[in-house]
Amino acid sequence: MGFSWSIIQKQRLKELNADEEQQNMLFEDKNERDRVFLELDRQLIKKGKERLDNLKNIERRPALAQLESKLVEALTSHGYVQVVTPIIIPKRSLAKMSIDDSHPLFSQVFWVDEKKCLRPMLAPNLYTLWKDLLRIWEKPIKIFEVGSCFRKESQGAHHLNEFTMLNVTVLGLPLEEREAWIEEMAELILKTAGISDYVLEKETSVVYGDTIDVVSGIELGSGAYGPHPLDQNWGIHDPWAGIGFGLERLLMIREGGQNIQRMSKSVTYLDGVRLNI
Repeated sequence: MGFSWSIIQKQRLKELNADEEQQNMLFEDKNERDRVFLELDRQLIKKGKERLDNLKNIERRPALAQLESKLVEALTSHGYVQVVTPIIIPKRSLAKMSIDDSHPLFSQVFWVDEKKCLRPMLAPNLYTLWKDLLRIWEKPIKIFEVGSCFRKESQGAHHLNEFTMLNVTVLGLPLEEREAWIEEMAELILKTAGISDYVLEKETSVVYGDTIDVVSGIELGSGAYGPHPLDQNWGIHDPWAGIGFGLERLLMIREGGQNIQRMSKSVTYLDGVRLNI
């Protein structure tokens, strides 16, 4: 039985984005462990500083901002219209999504006051836009949004209190084309994000019921389609399909990271690099 990293050493390696193999190394004795730690720490710090130098002198924009721009360009070039909606939404919008005080998601909502909250998802605002755009535009109506959502998630390796969502939707799609649309959109998004290794799995959601999830080790996104029982709350009657992705998760998988905090909006990390290096 070998010696593993100390708790402090393992936390430091995690912060510096050591890979899984490096984090799980074993050693014959503590002296060897500490010697290897110092060398590995030096290498990871050097790598982090090189990335920050690249950000300062070449890229100028962090990976999260670049990914958002690439996704916007890809979707608009395919005929989808970007929308921008409020982060603060009324409590009644959650109720229309069936999220009341008995719903599992209700306890994760950040409340501004008794009647308003920070949106835990983009869907309520997109439903609202659908209803009005049906009077103005011909079908199919193809819109998407990229923006922050907020949930009181457990602060694990794969969850954030504030995360960046992309939701792409089409309203007025023929029934027989809905699943194929989700597959095609998943391919477009993941190709744009630089991810090729993924699978589609049918799952069950606490909001939408049956979903088609995009999985690459962890869930990256989820697709759903209607008609759905929720639609009547918004006056929607046409078939639709939609798919949503967490941008930070896309970046974490693309870059082989172990900690989603690295890719988040942060004052501790910049472009995936811990600033206390």
